[in-house]
Amino acid sequence: MKNTNEKFPLCKATLIGGFLSAIVKFGWEVPFPPRTPERDATNPPQTLLEQLGMTKDLSHYSYMYNENARPIFSFIVHFGFSFFFAWLYYWLSERYKTITLANGALYGIIVYILFHVVIMPLMGTIPAPWNQPWEEHVSELFGHIVWAWSIDIIRIYIKNNKSSAL
Repeated sequence: MKNTNEKFPLCKATLIGGFLSAIVKFGWEVPFPPRTPERDATNPPQTLLEQLGMTKDLSHYSYMYNENARPIFSFIVHFGFSFFFAWLYYWLSERYKTITLANGALYGIIVYILFHVVIMPLMGTIPAPWNQPWEEHVSELFGHIVWAWSIDIIRIYIKNNKSSAL
């Protein structure tokens, strides 16, 4: 197996791409909120943490920023998801070029289907796809496409600028 560190600085890309894509996904959800306020009272990361045994009080624990409560453990799950899937995308892109189709859009669609249509509904973390509002599907589908595209932008940038200080 080839040494991917010589050809593509995986760690560097994962840190930058994971962080950037998490922020992009947050930003996408401001104008296109995927859930109703009622369903967002306990968001999917909080529900997942509770399914794994975390107490509701802890899963809803927040820090304050500019007088706004921010759910810290939801953010940890959100960023962890982005870091892991950025790493996986970069790793796969070195082995299977097809995954980079449409600058990551294919990858975003696959991740959306796997998590929002199959895995999380099967786990009971979110409702079955047919019980989710269409706005949730639109927000999550296109949000994952933009999220994966931002991951791909970093892949391209770092591959083309290996000597860059970034």
